[in-house]
Amino acid sequence: MNTDLNLKDELLTPRKQQFTYSEVRSITNNFKTVIGKGGFGTVYHGYNGKDQVAVKMLTESSVQGYKEFQAEVKLLMDVRHKNITSLVGYCNDNSRKGIIYEYMANGSLEKHLFDGNPRVLSWETRLQIACDAAEGLVYLHHGCRPPIVHRDVKPSNILLNDVFQAKLADFGMSRAFKTEDATHESTVVVGTRGYLDPEYYITNLLSEKSDVYSFGVALLEFITGRRATSENTNLIDQVKSMVARGNVNYLIDPRLEGRFNTNSAWKVVELAIACVSHTSIERPTMNNVAAELKNCLQAEKAGNDRPNDQSGHVSFNVEAVSGPNAR
Repeated sequence: MNTDLNLKDELLTPRKQQFTYSEVRSITNNFKTVIGKGGFGTVYHGYNGKDQVAVKMLTESSVQGYKEFQAEVKLLMDVRHKNITSLVGYCNDNSRKGIIYEYMANGSLEKHLFDGNPRVLSWETRLQIACDAAEGLVYLHHGCRPPIVHRDVKPSNILLNDVFQAKLADFGMSRAFKTEDATHESTVVVGTRGYLDPEYYITNLLSEKSDVYSFGVALLEFITGRRATSENTNLIDQVKSMVARGNVNYLIDPRLEGRFNTNSAWKVVELAIACVSHTSIERPTMNNVAAELKNCLQAEKAGNDRPNDQSGHVSFNVEAVSGPNAR
């Protein structure tokens, strides 16, 4: 990884270009179409030649936003993977700063899981999206040298293209370890409430397992169709309580109306709960997670055990999944 935060032209390749503010205005047709808003800026639709793009422009007064802008551009210059949103270029024109990405036609996973979206993602599609996101994290953790921790894994940062292929996005909080063999990094805690690794929060020690925890929370949202951060509810505790009842239909998103492979569904539930173990040593690696999800997806595609019986009852070791601290 390049450690110099200065965005020098010599670091760029034809794929990763610096754009002037006037060029960005032209690309976005004078910022005509807003497709998203975040804490540090607004995202616009545009065209770079014939290619559709998304342009995130930073709020000029945001100091934290500028730090994240620098971090994200630097990181995306050095990574390329089918499950990582591609950098088209950036604008660093005095106080006008923005990042230009490939356009993801189906937006964020969040808007498909929640917000009353009339299109219900099938169980198979959810598994495929989970596999894609997991593979993106495997690349960051094990394919990059030194490893990179995303630090803000959640459905709003998982984007979907026109064929619902998922790609990780928003790398402003991401952190590369200082050395290739590092397992922990002491750093100021950042992340999103509801997805934040409790061990990292307590110790300030960041590890790849912090992303595993966040991914586990997102996986519970895939499964249930419920938000992790709803008022006065804890999705993890809620799921463990439902697991104790041993009935899959209490747990899986009711909008699926029982259209899922019962055994693979329980395996995904087991995996998600392992990912959100309170201590990092008890969590699987993203390699393990990706492999398990792939197996579940293959089982779903094979159509084995697709329930005509809607009871969903299976033999289930509650304590093994929930752990001794389950409430």
